[in-house]
Amino acid sequence: MRVIAVRWAELETAVERNAPDTESFLDTRSGEVITLVEAAPNVEELRARVMSGGDAYLRVEPASSREQYKWMERFVAGVTEPVLRERLIISIDGKGAFRRFKDALLNYPVERERWFAYRGELLHWHIQEWFKRDELTTPEPPPWGEVQAPIDTDVQLPRPVVTTEAPGDVYRRSARDLIEQLPAAELPAAITFLEFLRDRGGAELLRPRPPSGRPKPPIAGA
Repeated sequence: MRVIAVRWAELETAVERNAPDTESFLDTRSGEVITLVEAAPNVEELRARVMSGGDAYLRVEPASSREQYKWMERFVAGVTEPVLRERLIISIDGKGAFRRFKDALLNYPVERERWFAYRGELLHWHIQEWFKRDELTTPEPPPWGEVQAPIDTDVQLPRPVVTTEAPGDVYRRSARDLIEQLPAAELPAAITFLEFLRDRGGAELLRPRPPSGRPKPPIAGA
């Protein structure tokens, strides 16, 4: 069993970070995590540092994108609020799913915190299993302690419903949904702003348009 030093917060971030142009290494002497990003100006300097360290640097095994996508699917399967559940199902469909998923949770602070806690447990489980597999241990146990194995089930979420609504109807429905989520104290300001947008739209239609084409040159002596 190999005893290593770990800075747990840095390791958590490195395990979550999964990108083709990024690679992280754990300095087993100090616990520091060195992250190499190909586009970074100091990447060659950091790479030389890792290479010169030899066995002291351990490559961090990040959770794969496929694995983290399954985490999102399992979380969505446990969401009971119908509107949020529908939004999350739509958000994780296609490219950019991870960013859209996080954006969809911004207006739901309770569910957002629940997601962070759920993801944290899965990250801890990933680290725990990695250490066991490679026979790694630390002078002190991690701050989160022993992690129980998550329920590994395949989730079959319904496909996003293809809507036939016109774009304007979609925007109006989204606006109604947002207004329903606002605290009562903020509703007057929201209504005032929407009325401003409505009136400005009418004013724009009535405003004279400049003549098309190139402007005529001034008449000499005029």
